[in-house]
Amino acid sequence: MAEPVSPQLLFADQLGPHFDNGGPLIVVDNRGVFARRTMHRQKAHVILSALYHRIAEWGDRAEVLVSSSYREALRGRNFSVINPTSWGLRRMIAELQSDATIEVLPSRGFVTEEDQFQAWAEHRKPSQMVMESFYRDVRVREGILMVPDPADSQRLAPEGGEFNFDKDNREPPPKGRDTLGVPEPWWPEEDDIDRWVRTELDDMVARGEARFIGDDGPRVFAATRDEALHALEDFVRHRLTDFGPYEDAAMPGDWVMAHSLLSVPMNLGLLHPREVIDRVIEEFREGRAPLNSVEGVVRQIAGWRDWVWHLYWHMGEDYVERSNYFGHTEHLPQAFAELDPDAIQSNCVKSVLAEIRTRGWSHHINRLMVLGNHLLQRRIDPAELNRWFIDAFVDGTPWVMPANVVGMSQYADGGGVATKPYLSGGAYLKKMTQYCAGCPFRPDVRVGDNACPFTAGYWAFLDDHREKLRNNHRMFKPLAGLSRLSDLEQVRVQEAARRSW
Repeated sequence: MAEPVSPQLLFADQLGPHFDNGGPLIVVDNRGVFARRTMHRQKAHVILSALYHRIAEWGDRAEVLVSSSYREALRGRNFSVINPTSWGLRRMIAELQSDATIEVLPSRGFVTEEDQFQAWAEHRKPSQMVMESFYRDVRVREGILMVPDPADSQRLAPEGGEFNFDKDNREPPPKGRDTLGVPEPWWPEEDDIDRWVRTELDDMVARGEARFIGDDGPRVFAATRDEALHALEDFVRHRLTDFGPYEDAAMPGDWVMAHSLLSVPMNLGLLHPREVIDRVIEEFREGRAPLNSVEGVVRQIAGWRDWVWHLYWHMGEDYVERSNYFGHTEHLPQAFAELDPDAIQSNCVKSVLAEIRTRGWSHHINRLMVLGNHLLQRRIDPAELNRWFIDAFVDGTPWVMPANVVGMSQYADGGGVATKPYLSGGAYLKKMTQYCAGCPFRPDVRVGDNACPFTAGYWAFLDDHREKLRNNHRMFKPLAGLSRLSDLEQVRVQEAARRSW
């Protein structure tokens, strides 16, 4: 008589068909996470909605365990599991193995495998482990956007002769418009499961079992496989062409711009990243999308997304806690902790906080050059900021944010991820966004009541940390400019006393 097949444990970020091995399943509805973390209401909603939509599709195959703890629900159970996506969950699985037979399968849901990254990184110096080098290696090894080299038919060359078309993707917002002018994205329609989820979350709040930040619904991100495929097709057909040129621009009247809105379904496991890559390349091959836009998507996924995933493991479990290069210790402002844009004066920060309150999402330039830039200048503790980004964004996960926030945005590891701090004054924001129009602060003013917090804060930051930055060749010109400021002492005093932004 054949032995019974051990069920497969699937987590709430492993919901796509590429995670399902076809046998019996165990799924844990872990409500305890909502009690332990103060997350965005729409983040909690999309997680539960995606989980229960998938449970409905699995039917009798899935045993659903409702618990406040994975450990309590799973202790003593035999199962197989695809290696989960956080240090905490992997540590928990290792603990559970002492009392049960648990088969741990290699991780899935990324373009490259963990052992491939390890082999790539093994003999490289820290200075050689930059994202661009990793990205090119992935492109060549996987054959993504590669064609026969005209000079040597035995070799492959990047499509269009370049690996990176970033120079073509720096257009400012179009003048005279409030929006980019592309069609509005397709939106999912809420159903009975969404309505049940909303009631469940309301009841948890009423019983004091959870506290959320941000506005409730309507749900704007895909929570099912069909919705994810629909969202992908909508992006490819209506926004892919404009994605590249305006990738680094921001408009207060257009929160989507030409972005894909696919980070949520990818991070839930509903879409495989190769599906997105293959689909945008198909659009290029058919002559319906320009190479610079297609390469930009490929670089964000096969390059940056895979890169931060692998760095999460490579840098170690204590990376966030040990990374505070500048020694920043300020707490997150209350306006951020409560998502209260009305407490902010500057148009850019106010607008982006309003987007996050409304939807739990804002695109990457707003995250990096508005929020991250502002909070770096305000000297916020990077570990505290990392937790906020995980909880306040619907696509925030423990593996996504450390390299993005601690390494890139805050330069808190001293150059392990980024080659320089992502810091700017108001001039950059004026060029690449529309936020400066009507703002009470002026980007060309350093001192006075209308001095831009970004412009003055930029110089005050460089002054505070000039010794830390002196040996960074990419900071030579900014530091040279600092020495020419005639009003530096006024800037220093003003920014030390600033209490409103």
